[in-house]
Amino acid sequence: MPGAPQSEVQDQATSLNRPFIDNMNGQGSWSESFWNRFLNNGGDQALSDGSHTLKMEIRPYVKTETVKAGEVIASGSLKLNVVRNPKIDISNIVLNKILPYNGFSISKEKYDTEKIKFLKGSIDEGIFKKINSIVVIKNSGILIEEYFNGENRATLHDPRSVGKSFTSTLMGQAIADGYIKDESEPLKAFYQLDQFKNFSTTKEQITIKDLLTMSSGFDGNDEDSYSPGNEENMYPASDWVKFALDLPFQEKLNHRWHYFTAGVVVLGDIINKSVPNGLKKYADEKLFKPLGIKHYEWQYTPQGVPNTAGGIRMNALDFAKYGQLYKNKGIWNKKQILAKNWINSTFTKQNQITGRKDEYYGYLFWNKRYKSNRKLYEAYYCAGNGGNYILIFKDQPLVIVITASAYGQPYAHSQVDKMVQEFILPAVMGNK
Repeated sequence: MPGAPQSEVQDQATSLNRPFIDNMNGQGSWSESFWNRFLNNGGDQALSDGSHTLKMEIRPYVKTETVKAGEVIASGSLKLNVVRNPKIDISNIVLNKILPYNGFSISKEKYDTEKIKFLKGSIDEGIFKKINSIVVIKNSGILIEEYFNGENRATLHDPRSVGKSFTSTLMGQAIADGYIKDESEPLKAFYQLDQFKNFSTTKEQITIKDLLTMSSGFDGNDEDSYSPGNEENMYPASDWVKFALDLPFQEKLNHRWHYFTAGVVVLGDIINKSVPNGLKKYADEKLFKPLGIKHYEWQYTPQGVPNTAGGIRMNALDFAKYGQLYKNKGIWNKKQILAKNWINSTFTKQNQITGRKDEYYGYLFWNKRYKSNRKLYEAYYCAGNGGNYILIFKDQPLVIVITASAYGQPYAHSQVDKMVQEFILPAVMGNK
């Protein structure tokens, strides 16, 4: 059943009882899922200003190569009054005053404040939903810093898979320090794979690079709810590394991009067992302390290892420091914190993203081009569920951080694209 949060509910449940609207008791996600699926499948274009009737029909269906639907088993309707473009009075909107922050200057660059005020008003009016912060760094200075939904400079944000990129950073540092030979090292250098299920010599040859580029032969794909290695099957497991290493090898997936969260857990485990005193202390000494990042939180795997698949929380400006480190080619406060050659490899287009034209993947970093007023802006970026981004622009002196909590919502990423292309880039790059 689309919208059911767990695969076992989708596949096995034969009786489902959910109120259509029940936000007070935590059941609103079902109706919210229905609404967002409707919007993303043509509903957004169909809803013009004025009155409409929204009708919902529930049918049984079987999905094979095609979808076969049965008779209607339940239906209902709602009256809608649509206001597409609420009027935003920017005369009453005040932009946040930028205060000093360790590691950044305060930018004196000019930008289109009216456009950013309109963006801020659009967030306040709910046109852009569940946005928590926007930070823009230009020429190493804080240009824009705005918070929403009660968040502030000290808030530790949960950007989900943005944390995967930190795993790439720590792997590069461990290689530079000599604790790991290089990214061509195979899994058999770290694990006795014949002690795990589905042993094969081909699985032994999976490399660190394969996992960094999401192109290993493990039978795991987070974008396929029926995949054995889907992350939703990993979280209930008592040992996430074992879960990953038990998976069978699939030749059809080998060296093809497929999003595989469990593989990043394995990378974290390799780092944890290879560096002195474990990953947590290593990250603090080699990355966070040099950047002046003191306030952060890890989430942990069942084995007590920091969750490198998406478990790091910090404030928006500290995430911006991380992005600026990459913009600086690994230099912070005139010191080379991260090897330049590792950043070059990270920002190489290692694989094309399946199903996305002109989008690529490096070492746990994404790559694409934004189009704003007929100009193209190439960015390498970290991305996480909910609409969380650290954007590092290739040819502009620009780092943008957006944190959000639209977890699981289909609009989460598309609304950020719109914010960047229609508001932020035109405002800070002088596009008319």
